[in-house]
Amino acid sequence: MISNLEKEITFRYLKTRKKDGFLNVITIFSFIGISLGVAVLIIVMSVMNGFRSDLIKKINGFNSHATIQSYDGEFNLKKLDNSNLISQIDDVMISNNGEGIIIKKETSKGILLRGYKKEDFKKINIVKNQDFLGSKNLDKNGISISREMGYDLDLEIGDKLNILFSTFEDTLIGSLPKQKTFQIISFYKSGFNDFDKNIAFVNLEDLENQLNLKPESRFLEIYFKNPTDIDKIKKNLVKLFPNNLIYTWSDLNKPLFSALKVERNVMFIILSLIIIVAAFNIISGLTILVKNKTREIAILKSIGVKNGSIRKIFFLVGFIIGCSATIFGVVLGIIFSIYIENIRQFISNLFNITLFPEEIYFLSTMPYELDFKSILLISICSIISTCLVSLFPAIKASNLDTIKSLKYE
Repeated sequence: MISNLEKEITFRYLKTRKKDGFLNVITIFSFIGISLGVAVLIIVMSVMNGFRSDLIKKINGFNSHATIQSYDGEFNLKKLDNSNLISQIDDVMISNNGEGIIIKKETSKGILLRGYKKEDFKKINIVKNQDFLGSKNLDKNGISISREMGYDLDLEIGDKLNILFSTFEDTLIGSLPKQKTFQIISFYKSGFNDFDKNIAFVNLEDLENQLNLKPESRFLEIYFKNPTDIDKIKKNLVKLFPNNLIYTWSDLNKPLFSALKVERNVMFIILSLIIIVAAFNIISGLTILVKNKTREIAILKSIGVKNGSIRKIFFLVGFIIGCSATIFGVVLGIIFSIYIENIRQFISNLFNITLFPEEIYFLSTMPYELDFKSILLISICSIISTCLVSLFPAIKASNLDTIKSLKYE
């Protein structure tokens, strides 16, 4: 328990006075350092969490959450119906992939073609979002390309597009590569430059006919309501389909997300050092405070104040500075994170520069995601650091010799 005397002396030492000029400067810098360290750590963690979530949404908007490839081309969907995964599944569809070359006047471009059934194409996330333009009916002879590809090739919805395939057909003059003319029915936008420039969607039958693909080469695509915990879902899928090849969005992008995780952890460690360095200023401040208050400490001891109370007083001074700085830093970090996009636009307009270009960072706006568990962890680490650095000056104050202190003061 803290007595009234301890509280009163603690708050008295916290008040600024003119004769404590240098001490006040150290206290202010300790407060500012801890506040900025906590705020910057929250902002960086929020932006990295937002970037990761935004990246996952875009990847899952374009690719299936889990893909199963059968070696015999058969999928026993009853296994899914009878499993505990059925409540988590949002949709299941059949697809196939192939490659082709766009031939347009003097331009040629290699692309990846993804084939879907007419009814399945409408269910893909990029088709359902607001950036999709055109018809959602992927009939035979129809093709859906990205807006980026349409801009590069000067194409509009309704235009014809000739595609050359790697398979051959017999003609009167010998074997020639297969060609087919498609009509552009729609434009999509995935948010990924690599996807937009290289992938187009066609009807599944058209794709398989042109590339001589057999049904055995088809893929079973599974979409889940919540694909975040995909590693656990994959384990259940492996048990259901032990003889099939199974891969998820996490497997396809493992290097990217592993790098993001490492970067996030490294940033947390580096930025935590800011808080630790700022917290060490409290040692300087409290040590000077102990030196300045030597006479008062000796008087307190001479009138019966115990060493434990002296320790509490100086520990509370450091603890209050650290806690108030941490709270201020948390509030500052949360507010800054919420308005991060407005701040980015303001800086971009003010200095006429482009911060975080979309083609590099895959984002058009600055994302953020406040993780209150991370904020709590940051706050606890900051307060613990403050408590640890406050112990040494507090113990030093309680160990002062009363007689020597009064003699030399």
